[in-house]
Amino acid sequence: MLKENFNELQNFLVVARERSFTKAAARLGVSQSALSHGMKALENRLNLRLLTRTTRSVAPTEAGERLIACLAPRLSALEQEFDALLQLSGQPTGSLRLSVSEHALESLLWPKIKLFTRQYPQISIELVADNRFIDIVEQRFDAGVRLGESIEKDMVAVPIGPDIRMVVAGSPDYFAARGIPQTPQDLLQHQCINMRLPGSGALYHWEFEAQGKPLRVRVNGALIISSLSQRIDAALCGLGLVFVPADQISEAIAGGRLLTVLDDWCPAFAGYSLYYPSRRQHPAAFSLLIEALRHRPELSPTQAGV
Repeated sequence: MLKENFNELQNFLVVARERSFTKAAARLGVSQSALSHGMKALENRLNLRLLTRTTRSVAPTEAGERLIACLAPRLSALEQEFDALLQLSGQPTGSLRLSVSEHALESLLWPKIKLFTRQYPQISIELVADNRFIDIVEQRFDAGVRLGESIEKDMVAVPIGPDIRMVVAGSPDYFAARGIPQTPQDLLQHQCINMRLPGSGALYHWEFEAQGKPLRVRVNGALIISSLSQRIDAALCGLGLVFVPADQISEAIAGGRLLTVLDDWCPAFAGYSLYYPSRRQHPAAFSLLIEALRHRPELSPTQAGV
């Protein structure tokens, strides 16, 4: 029976994990009707109801949960074994799915992924840009990329980028008209370009440090913009101050189009890490990706033996 229904068993796992025929069909690249028909056929052959269907969701039954507990580890082990066998051909293969933040993707990850894809063309990578904090295990991601300080303690974290420093910046025209803030509290008298935190929807409180202690300021302004690039553009247009990663405006600062203030209140902090659940053994494709993304600081002349 396994030989005849192997694809249906794999499809069942995807439906159970996605809790939706629509989402599962999209993941599998099949029609929703074909997927639903396949699940009914599997249930008929087993003479068991595996899925509880409602107009809004799909959930595994008790029998479905038992089948998941049996299938999931075995299929995972089988996939890893296939990956290992495929490596014998000398061409690494596999599929990887990553959840990443917008800034990490643009500033750090994408250049490395381009090189990785050229080097390993048989490894498929899906990059999902989402600034929300999600459960990568529940959402079936192989790994995520977030700032080190925001990663759960039960995850393995591998640094993939340098430290990051946030800066307060505005255009010369803005400062000429509104003056220069001397302390973070002075920002309350300025037009600040805000953003909402993904997930909670709350306005982001700008984060500073005073004598080693954290200081958060809830700034005000006429603009609330989710897109980082548009917040920077608004600052370039003199519409207010922004609080953004320094690397994103380095050219504008060098060209004098933006000026930074409150630099002493903005120390650097740990940058981005690749994080994933602890595993004893990784698929070869994932191990290669970890090493390709791993941050390797430039050696000093002394360390390099110069």
